[in-house]
Amino acid sequence: MQEGFFSIKDIQSATYSSRAHTCATCGLYKHVLSPKMEPFGNFKSGILNIGEAPGETEDIKGKQWQGKVGMALRQAYAKLGVDLFEDCLNFNAINCRPTDKVGNNRVPSPNEILCCRQRVLKVIAEYKPKLIVLLGGSAIRSVIGCRWKHDLGAIGRWRGWTIPDRELNAWVCPTFHPSFVERGEKEIETIWMQDLERALCMIKEPLLHETEKVEIVEDLSFLPDLKGPVAFDYETTGLKPHNESRHQIICMSICNHPGKAFTFMIPQDREQRRNIRLFLKSDIPKIAQNMKFEHTWTYNQFHCEVQNWTWDTMLATHIIDNRPDVTSLKFQVYVNFGLADYSSEITPYLSSKGPKNGNEPNHILELCKSADGRRKLLTYCGLDSIFEWRLAMLQQKLLGVK
Repeated sequence: MQEGFFSIKDIQSATYSSRAHTCATCGLYKHVLSPKMEPFGNFKSGILNIGEAPGETEDIKGKQWQGKVGMALRQAYAKLGVDLFEDCLNFNAINCRPTDKVGNNRVPSPNEILCCRQRVLKVIAEYKPKLIVLLGGSAIRSVIGCRWKHDLGAIGRWRGWTIPDRELNAWVCPTFHPSFVERGEKEIETIWMQDLERALCMIKEPLLHETEKVEIVEDLSFLPDLKGPVAFDYETTGLKPHNESRHQIICMSICNHPGKAFTFMIPQDREQRRNIRLFLKSDIPKIAQNMKFEHTWTYNQFHCEVQNWTWDTMLATHIIDNRPDVTSLKFQVYVNFGLADYSSEITPYLSSKGPKNGNEPNHILELCKSADGRRKLLTYCGLDSIFEWRLAMLQQKLLGVK
């Protein structure tokens, strides 16, 4: 029931191609009636709809959403009090009609999306929409795919979120393409209408972004006296801590404030390590993303158990939304707090040297050889704690937990 996306191989081959991604290298404009179609609509409500590509009727008329599929979108918006052409601006991930060998519509290729992406981003920058509705996989690939550094997955992972995108300074709301809704069952239409209604509600919501500050510290005497709840996070040499001769916790961060975290390399000094243990064994309420990771590493490296776990943001995500592939912290940070990437510099060092063996060490010690590398690692670790704390507070509000 879900539209698929391109494979990682397809994406990489298009992304890392040596050719320049321009209209000339795409070539679609040579074979259509309305090349490089311009955005259409009076944009009175600040809504930008981004679809997939023009169809035959759109190519003839030189305007978006002119055919049967466009009528379905127009009627859906009308039910919600929005005029598709008066209140919205309309554009596509591909601005020339893509066709197969016999002249029928086809799905745009990854390279074609890349070639048109700059035009899409230019329209967003020029018009500064309050709300961007992404209709279908190609639109998501165009707008989110250039900044999301992980596998996009299926559209079912993205639809329904109202993303306060920091870079675009707009609410970004992905949902199904109306052509998919037209082909699907009644339940798909119901979900689609709910997505559109949820998206339109965001027009009146202010787009607020909190700042994040990570402070690197050495004196840990404050840890036992922290006021909770406190989110904390480890960066380690691997996934499994059981071989103490090969593995260690490299650094740690803690956060009990929406905008600030303290982070530090794990010390060898006995008194400083004692402060860490006192914190871990205290009654301070504690939060983590997948708490069993921190709990197991604590037991094996500090030889004590974490006391008073109160919230696991990964488990709470499962309860709030049981779709697959939505529980990772990086995904939750983007869809809830609008930050598409804060980890790509660090991620390569966190992968195991033997990817099929969870006991193998990763490359994190290589990163720690320089002062700049340690700073980047500590900052990343601190941001993890900040976002875990914020996510926990948001989840507790959604679930009515005091």
